[in-house]
Amino acid sequence: MRLLLHRPLRKLSFLSSSAGLLMGTVQLFKSTPCPNPLTPSSQRHSFHSHRLVFSPLSPKPMSKTRPLCLRTNGYSYVSHANGAAPAELENAEEKRVDFNQLSRLKLKLEMLGIDYGICMPGQYNHLICPICKGGDSEEKSLSVYISEDWGSAFWCCFRGKCGWQGRTTAVGDNKLSRETSNQIAKVKKNREITVESLGLEPLCEELVAYFLERSISTETLRRNAVMQKTTGVQICIAFPYWRDGKLVSCKYRDIEKKFWQEKDTERIFYGLDDIKGTNDIIIVEGEIDKLAMEEAGFRNCVSVPDGAPAKVSSKDLPPEEQDTKYQYLWNCKEYLKKASRIILATDGDEPGQALAEELARRLGRERCWRVRWPMKNDNEHFKDANEVLMYLGPDVLKEVIENAELYPIRGLFNFANYFDELDAYYYRTLGYEYGVSTGWKGLNELYNIVPGELTIVTGVPNSGKSEWIDALLCNLNESVGWKFALCSMENKVREHARKLLEKHIKKPFFDKRYGGSAERMSVEEFEQGKQWLNDTFYLIRCEDDSLPSISWVLELAQAAVLRHGVRGLVIDPYNELDHQRPPNQTETEYVSQMLTKVKRFAQHHCCHVWFVAHPRQLHQWVGGPPNLYDISGSAHFINKCDNGIVIHRNRDPGAGDLDQVQVCVRKVRNKVAGTIGDAYLTYDRATGQFKDIGIEKST
Repeated sequence: MRLLLHRPLRKLSFLSSSAGLLMGTVQLFKSTPCPNPLTPSSQRHSFHSHRLVFSPLSPKPMSKTRPLCLRTNGYSYVSHANGAAPAELENAEEKRVDFNQLSRLKLKLEMLGIDYGICMPGQYNHLICPICKGGDSEEKSLSVYISEDWGSAFWCCFRGKCGWQGRTTAVGDNKLSRETSNQIAKVKKNREITVESLGLEPLCEELVAYFLERSISTETLRRNAVMQKTTGVQICIAFPYWRDGKLVSCKYRDIEKKFWQEKDTERIFYGLDDIKGTNDIIIVEGEIDKLAMEEAGFRNCVSVPDGAPAKVSSKDLPPEEQDTKYQYLWNCKEYLKKASRIILATDGDEPGQALAEELARRLGRERCWRVRWPMKNDNEHFKDANEVLMYLGPDVLKEVIENAELYPIRGLFNFANYFDELDAYYYRTLGYEYGVSTGWKGLNELYNIVPGELTIVTGVPNSGKSEWIDALLCNLNESVGWKFALCSMENKVREHARKLLEKHIKKPFFDKRYGGSAERMSVEEFEQGKQWLNDTFYLIRCEDDSLPSISWVLELAQAAVLRHGVRGLVIDPYNELDHQRPPNQTETEYVSQMLTKVKRFAQHHCCHVWFVAHPRQLHQWVGGPPNLYDISGSAHFINKCDNGIVIHRNRDPGAGDLDQVQVCVRKVRNKVAGTIGDAYLTYDRATGQFKDIGIEKST
């Protein structure tokens, strides 16, 4: 790509303190009034786009307020018996109108924005409300009553989202409703302006040269009717705003890059007539960017009139009538609602991106695209359309627009968003793609530990579920150095510490009873083991008599992940948690919601979760391992987990050794990590270790 070098921008001499050139320029145009420019051409650039289903800007809300009137063919009638209309005067002389009074009332109604021109005194008149504009359908929702002598008027808007009401008299102050008096003081009509009334003039040679330095041609300036205005001893650039060929506003820019607009004029997009009837629209942040787009071949472009906000608002979108900062969007909604593709080409800085987000919130993200400005150097991007045009040329600017990408919608993605992760998975650079071995050869083909998954562990009481999980954690720490958060509510801390130390040191904590003839761990080994415990495990425990909720446990587990880098969480057991639920929620619904929270935690933090759940009471149990569907509470335990394991200990001397433990893998969602089957381990009662015995059986 060839970089087009341009000479650096400089302050124009005619805008400096040199009065001679300035006065010559002023004198040059004083004697030649500028004619009204022609309506901008309707020729537009079109480009390929995907058509999206149209989504209205603001669906019409349904009013919850029952109107105090009868509706007939779209008009309203209110009985005079229920209203406050004055009684009819008998004396014809008393019906004469005081014209001073009439003038005062008309002036007040005009300041409020009420169109009194079609109102008949002594009757209820139906108008478009100046506050809500009648909504999307422009409904005549404002009911206005003017007394026959033009001495007073009262009104009420029957749209549920508006409700503006009040009264006024020819003499005295206006009385507005409490709901709207703090929001609206006066509604002013937009000024009628013309090129002549604003004193606009054709661009002088120095300003034309300024635009040429920015790669804006005289043809583009002429078509967009860019002009100038003299204010005192300074000349400023004038950007006229047109709607249907009529001048409705004007924005000015001086040499210090200060902007201001004509007061009491309608806020609309700059270049509005260029997008009339188009399906593809480009929105930029400044008038010069709109001109730059035209140099690249895009006339279907408009600029916002008021610049960008400092940051995205954290508040909900206000109603249309209160959305004052972005009122230009609502004023131009007829031009925007037919567009199926809106490209947001705002500036690349933080305010520009905030503007893009605010526009997308109102226009509908589903039909918005965004641009990525090319790199200027190793550290920064080009800022806007005009900068790209100046340094890289119109072809590159055109390419940037044509390569606009879909505006992101929270929660909606395509696979391209995950290609980096997919590449890392394929080339096995993430780590643990096949899962981490449990440390037992008999389980290698059946069950491996994958970060971000949920394993449900069950078994009849005293079958060794918690002991097996503790042994598994010790194996994982020894092989890959993982750390763990433990929410083990059935164990005292000292008892749990003893079990973990025995498995880690491979010696009994005591030398009595269960220890048998095995050598007890030494004091030195004990002290080293204490440090290992402190470095490897983090305890989640309630320090009072209250029961922990699942949300409380996951909140602390998140802190352990972020603060200590834990890779596994054990919740043991389910029935020790606080399971208060709404009266109208079944246990099945509660379990489903709870497990969804646990799975989201595991996936979001790339942390494996082991959840111990006891089976319900088995009335006809014959000694075999229970099924995952036997878990007390809900079938969702097996439906929602990634892995389901049953731990079963042999209790029949005739069926084999009593220290034999059967690990039944009953569910594996990820076939890369394992499959359904059984493995057999032996349990060393003295040290709490589980060891391979070389026996594997497949179910």
